[in-house]
Amino acid sequence: MGWPIAHSLSPALHGYWLKAHGIAGEYSRLAVQPAELPAALARLKTDGWRGCNLTIPHKEAALAQLDRVDTAARRIGAVNTIAVENGKLAGFNTDGFGFIENLRAAVPDFDAKAGPAVVLGAGGAARAIIDALGAAGAPVIRLANRSFDRARTLARNFGGAIEPVPWDQRATALDGAALLVNATSLGMDKNPPLALDLARLPKTAVVNDIVYAPLETALLKAAKARGNRTVDGLGMLLHQGRPGFELWFGVRPAVTPALRAAVLAAMR
Repeated sequence: MGWPIAHSLSPALHGYWLKAHGIAGEYSRLAVQPAELPAALARLKTDGWRGCNLTIPHKEAALAQLDRVDTAARRIGAVNTIAVENGKLAGFNTDGFGFIENLRAAVPDFDAKAGPAVVLGAGGAARAIIDALGAAGAPVIRLANRSFDRARTLARNFGGAIEPVPWDQRATALDGAALLVNATSLGMDKNPPLALDLARLPKTAVVNDIVYAPLETALLKAAKARGNRTVDGLGMLLHQGRPGFELWFGVRPAVTPALRAAVLAAMR
């Protein structure tokens, strides 16, 4: 469910898994205007659905409509996955899982405890990433956002070792970092570029851009050119779908090269 929703790659992702596991099911795009969300969610319980995913602008608004919200989703303040459980709606956030699993798949020796992480952005995806990095043991998370007040509020709400950083000091925050994550829309197709000088970033740092259109952003190209290991954003999308599919169909699916190729084909 989203508004708009035509761009979503989730039907290609879950459709691939349904076919691979021989499950008689369908994953559909549902265009739901914000005012229609409560009624659309209620129909999940009465019309035989197993559940749904939520995308912009419904991830936060849905919280008040659910019978149960997972602890992580409550902490993050956003839901991206809903399961129908005995006639009630349960909400989850799988973005943090997808982020960490994507990193570990692309960089098998990745260890969040290795050093500071720098996260750009303070939206829903950034909150899930910060939550996942904190759980994985990141010693400090430097959070830079175009609105410093929003970064400061997020840091205060999450607590722990989160350091808000003014946007104009984002390049300085790269000193000694083990991980850099772009969780903004900057650098995405039809969006402004991400302006970031990587000179202070250690060559040993991993650079992850959660943008996947284009698959290799200007940030990833620049990082790769200077010798940093890079991780694109498509894997996060693929991995975040795994817990939801398991909730709905009782099968934990795998992310494979064939799946990635199928979803890439759907992007073209």
